[in-house]
Amino acid sequence: MDKEKKYHPTESELEVLQVLWEKGSSTVREVHEVLERVRDIGYTTTLKTMQIMNEKGLLDRDTSSRTHIYSPAVSMEGTQKQFLTKMIDGLYKGSASRLVIGALGHERLSHKDIREIQEYLKQFGDEPS
Repeated sequence: MDKEKKYHPTESELEVLQVLWEKGSSTVREVHEVLERVRDIGYTTTLKTMQIMNEKGLLDRDTSSRTHIYSPAVSMEGTQKQFLTKMIDGLYKGSASRLVIGALGHERLSHKDIREIQEYLKQFGDEPS
């Protein structure tokens, strides 16, 4: 069973995943301390969210010591792809180019950003006539 396709993380779950993707395996307390810097959230809310995520298969939990250690059971890349596909299909009628044009049209791009995009597009080569 592919866990990344079965469950779509909620906004709160994505916040937890972001912390774990960045920090690596962590306790509830460690995740909570990061989340608390961004928004007002209770420890028990963080704990319950992470327990539910474990039940859903979004997090793995190591219970070999008194303090449980959680780690992401889904990859950042897979989750991003899942959300991007949903966004393209739902908001842009399946058109990836509409998404890219929309994103580029609403952002102030630095010269560095433009260079990175140009470098990325080079891998696709010229379109045959």
